[in-house]
Amino acid sequence: MSDPTTIVHRDPDILGGTPVFVGTRVPFQTLIDYLAGGDSLDEFLQQFPSVKREQAQAALGLAREALEALVAA
Repeated sequence: MSDPTTIVHRDPDILGGTPVFVGTRVPFQTLIDYLAGGDSLDEFLQQFPSVKREQAQAALGLAREALEALVAA
């Protein structure tokens, strides 16, 4: 699941264009907030079962890559 369009997307008709996991109304930021608050990925997935584990892991991987690219620039 390395195609970003299958992981997170923006649609002006879904939460005003907030980036959400594809096929859900769950914002990517919610995952970040859970992890920053000390919750585990499993806890996030229990609360938001519409998000697939593969989506969450891939989104975190994309975020890591984006941060690494930013730091390397």
